[in-house]
Amino acid sequence: MVFLPFNTLILALAAPLANQGVAPAPSTLSARPLAPLASSIPLRIMPLGASITYGQASSDGNGYRASLRSQLAAAGAYGSGGPNPINMVGSRQAGTMRDNDVEGWPGNRIEQVHAKAMAAVSVPGLKPNVVLINAGTNDATQNFNVSTAGARMEALIRDVYAASPRAVVILSTLLVNTKAEGNVEHINRQFGDVARKLREKEGRRLVLVDMHGDDGPGTGDLVDGTHPNDAGYRKMANLWYKGLVVASDAGWLQAPEPVQGLPDDGEVKRKGRRGWYA
Repeated sequence: MVFLPFNTLILALAAPLANQGVAPAPSTLSARPLAPLASSIPLRIMPLGASITYGQASSDGNGYRASLRSQLAAAGAYGSGGPNPINMVGSRQAGTMRDNDVEGWPGNRIEQVHAKAMAAVSVPGLKPNVVLINAGTNDATQNFNVSTAGARMEALIRDVYAASPRAVVILSTLLVNTKAEGNVEHINRQFGDVARKLREKEGRRLVLVDMHGDDGPGTGDLVDGTHPNDAGYRKMANLWYKGLVVASDAGWLQAPEPVQGLPDDGEVKRKGRRGWYA
């Protein structure tokens, strides 16, 4: 396993985290040439979370997923190694994009998202090699056990690794929120501690991306004080993409475990009640 300094794996931590001794690492990824990730291995990506993951308030229901998928496809198109096959996976479908599978559950808190993720039709059955986690906003807005958000997120991440050992986890801090900003900042500090523990002390394949910083959606990108508009979702996609590049550069991306009937390219599959079909 390649071990990199923890600070190089954080794309721009929020100021409260920086004050805890985690120096923000400015991203230079925008200056890089477009190229496929990790020698063009298939990317079986599970977007995991609540309503923001689901794409609520986006005009097409795709949220950040279509923009992220387009960036990954463009990188492969221009790179010398050929495109990464991409399959967005999850037990639900949302949005107008063809590859519209997602594990997003509006209204769910961290422990509820955790339960959904551990269902047989989710992480254990789909074996994603990339899991994008944005969860905790409902904990903040509901003022639900905010002091334990980090511990509950850590439990979720550990179970993701156990259910899909080849997975890289890209953990998002919570977006700005006009309704519960104090709780959001408290939770984000906890997420920083979780990322530090899992990555620096245990060597886990984890990248923390800061959706609460200057490059993430701002209050002007929110429809209702919580959910991004289309421009905000594009900003999220940009940060997820940068997190994937960091994971690729660290040598962490591994080919996903084979799952019978599940293709590498999500554009050629459909999911029915009785399984996957072209």
